[in-house]
Amino acid sequence: MISSRFTSVSPFLDERSRRLVAAAEAQALGYGGITNAAKATGLSRKAIRRGLDELSQAPLDRLPLGRIRREGAGRKPLDTHQPGVRKALEGLVESTTRGDPESPLKWTCKSVRQLSRELATLGFCVCPQKVADLLHDMGYSLQSNRKTLEGASHPDRDEQFCHIAAEVRTYQDGGQPVISVDTKKKELVGEFKNNGQEWRRKGEPVAVKVHDFVDPGLGRVAPYGIYDLTNNSGWVNVGTDHDTAAFAVESIRCWWNQMGHACYPDATQLLITADGGGSNSSRSRLWKYELQRFADETGLSIGVCHFPPGTSKWNKVEHRLFSRITQNWRGRPLVSHEVVVNLIAATRTTTGLSVACKLDTNTYPIGVKVSDTQLAQVNLHPKSFHGEWNYVIRPHQRTE
Repeated sequence: MISSRFTSVSPFLDERSRRLVAAAEAQALGYGGITNAAKATGLSRKAIRRGLDELSQAPLDRLPLGRIRREGAGRKPLDTHQPGVRKALEGLVESTTRGDPESPLKWTCKSVRQLSRELATLGFCVCPQKVADLLHDMGYSLQSNRKTLEGASHPDRDEQFCHIAAEVRTYQDGGQPVISVDTKKKELVGEFKNNGQEWRRKGEPVAVKVHDFVDPGLGRVAPYGIYDLTNNSGWVNVGTDHDTAAFAVESIRCWWNQMGHACYPDATQLLITADGGGSNSSRSRLWKYELQRFADETGLSIGVCHFPPGTSKWNKVEHRLFSRITQNWRGRPLVSHEVVVNLIAATRTTTGLSVACKLDTNTYPIGVKVSDTQLAQVNLHPKSFHGEWNYVIRPHQRTE
C-alpha cells in the first residue's frame, strides 16, 4: 500500500516533499517504520530520518516555503572545491585546436574520457560525464569537419561567374542548348558497401565484403554526366575504362546523338559549362582537339566556359544531377554494371528531372599527346575575358 501510494504521488513532489511523505508513512507505522518505508519508497533511511526530524521541528524552525534544502546545503559546484578546473580543461581543448606543440592531446582523440584522464594528471578529479557537462557550459559541442576551404580564390572569380551566367542566358534566349558536364566520383562495382540507408526488415541488412579491394572482373566505373539546364534532364555515360578527355567528349557526343539533337533540331550552337580540371580541363589539349572533331561532325559552334579554380561545387551538374543519383542508390551495393545503369536511369525528382544512361565499354588510353601541329588545326576563338576559360570552337566546314 505504501509503495503504490508513493509511486502515484512521487512525480508531483520535489526532493523535500518526497522525504516528508516517506517520513509520515514511517511515523504512522511505528516501530520498524523507517526500514519498511525505505523499502517501499526507495528512499534511503538517512533521508527518511531527516524527514522525521523536519516533521518534529517547531514551525518557526522549519525551512521557508519553497526551499528544498537549508541555506548552503547540497553538493558544492565543482569550481568551489577544484578551482581552476575550467581553465585547465579549456587549455587542454584549445591547445590542440590552436596547434600547441606541447599539448598532451595533440595526437590523440579529444574524447571526454581522454580529457578526464589528462585532468587527473593535472590534479583534478573529474568524471567523463562531468567533463561533458563542463564543455557544454563553456560553449563547446561535438562537431565534425566542414568542407568550406576552397583554396586561394582567383581575383576574377566573381566576374567569371557573372560571365557564365550571362552566356547561359544568351544561349537559352536564342534557343540554343546549354549543358553542364563533369565526371562523378569513380565507383567500385561489386558487393561493396555503399553509404546510406534504405528500408529493409529489421536485422536483415545486405551483406557486403569487408574489404574494398577492386574486383578484377568488374573494376570501377566513371559516370560522366551531362545536365541540360533548359530541359532539366540528364544523360550519364558510364565508362569502364580511363576518364580521359576523349571519354568526356564521347559522352557529350552520345548525349547529342541520343537526346540533344532531338530536343534542339535547329541548334547551331552549344554551350558547355565545365570545371577547370579533370578530363574536361581548360588546359587539356586533347579536350580541345576532341571538341574540334565533334564540332566538325555536327556542324555546331561549341562555346565553353570553365569555372574558376576551386569552385567545382557551383557546377550545376553536381547538385542537380549527381546528388540525385547518389540519393537514389544510397545503401544499395553496386553489384554489376547493369545495376549501376538501371539505378542511374531510374533517378527522378518531383521537379521533373529525368535521366538516361548508357554503359560505355570502349577503351580510352591515357597519355595521348596532341602535337603543336594538331593543336594549331583547332579552330579556337578565345574570348576577350579570360580566353583560357572562355572560348568557342567552330567547325571547319559550317553547315547552316
